[in-house]
Amino acid sequence: MAKVKIFNQTGEATGELDLADAIFGVTPKIDVVHQVFVSLMANAREAWADTKGRGEVRGGGKKPWKQKGTGRARHGSIRSPIWKGGGVTFGPLSIRNYKQKINKKTNALAVKMCLSDKLADARLVVVESLPTDAKTKTLAALRAKLPGAGRSTLLITTATELNTRQAVSNLAKTEVVRAAELNVADLLQHQYIIATRAAVQALEKRLN
Repeated sequence: MAKVKIFNQTGEATGELDLADAIFGVTPKIDVVHQVFVSLMANAREAWADTKGRGEVRGGGKKPWKQKGTGRARHGSIRSPIWKGGGVTFGPLSIRNYKQKINKKTNALAVKMCLSDKLADARLVVVESLPTDAKTKTLAALRAKLPGAGRSTLLITTATELNTRQAVSNLAKTEVVRAAELNVADLLQHQYIIATRAAVQALEKRLN
């Protein structure tokens, strides 16, 4: 069974915590993690670009010139895509759907792999609890005493209380997320993970 040091709010190691091998001892597979990460990024994408076709562009109701007898090419509208100011052919539309389906088991497996990789690289830190005084100074002092000070950090709790969010909002390179909402993107976008004891238990219950 994997073990990890557990720290108190003064930054001192107080013992070790046993971790479930089924959650924190999984061999990472790049293909699985990449698949889930790409799907998450696609699902978060919104289609902003939008173009108008020839039927949506203002104007162009009158035929530019008669069909025959002018010696020029025949045209039916000045809003044809080949005219300046005309519609766009096959342009991007805001109704485009980028959503990708993520299999629940694959998603859970990828999260396990990322957690296992953090543990293997000694980038997973467990604390008894986090300060609740809503002061950035207090949280920053604790972060400075824990491994990986100065690196991008993700705090994992069982509930994102307003006090914790308020303290983190002014702390550089630090974000907070609930254990129930943790995903692969969160784990990959931060170098260090700091989780409370309760959050570890919640992760094991969620992913087991």
